[in-house]
Amino acid sequence: MNKKTSEVLRLLKREYPNTRCGLNYKTPFQLLVAAILSAQTTDKKVNEITEGLFEEYPTVDDFLLLTGEELEEKIKQIGLYRNKSKHVLLMCRQLKEQFNGEVPNTLEDLMSLAGVGRKTANVVLSNVFGIPAIAIDTHVFRVSNRIGLANAKNVLDTEMQLQKAIDKDLWSLSHRLLVTHGRRCCYARNPNCTDCIIREYCNYYKSAITSGSTLS
Repeated sequence: MNKKTSEVLRLLKREYPNTRCGLNYKTPFQLLVAAILSAQTTDKKVNEITEGLFEEYPTVDDFLLLTGEELEEKIKQIGLYRNKSKHVLLMCRQLKEQFNGEVPNTLEDLMSLAGVGRKTANVVLSNVFGIPAIAIDTHVFRVSNRIGLANAKNVLDTEMQLQKAIDKDLWSLSHRLLVTHGRRCCYARNPNCTDCIIREYCNYYKSAITSGSTLS
């Protein structure tokens, strides 16, 4: 890991010492459901929905008692709720039929489930099973490419580049730090460069200064 990457992670860890998964859950299954629901939706909104949902339907078997229409009604406050309802219920059937009702612990098996892409699978691997992974959500993609930890035009290339740039035992922590920094400082619009703890290492900041752009 080069000096810049090491220093960026050190500063972010100092700035956000208690960073954690933004989704609330008690079991691997609940995190899997929450992660599916979180696509194009904030963790805050998902947590609002799942608080009552998981209390009433905590397990795979409980979810399988729901019809599609019933689940839609319970999650309709989040985006794409109809598709997400279909995916979640199909995923539950797959868990029962193919994995004895247990959440699998490999990337390939997780991605075989309905509604589970690479990002969701990595979130589960990292937070449930302690397997090093870098889940590339919009925050990680934006922040890592702005800083210069990656230089990629898509999420898969970003993940591959970050895996090479960061020591494997820091992958999961790095994901959480970059997500937190994206939420609290490195916004999609008008990033708060003035108060950014890593701005001296950031390609975006250096480019803005060089071009004479006004920074917040």
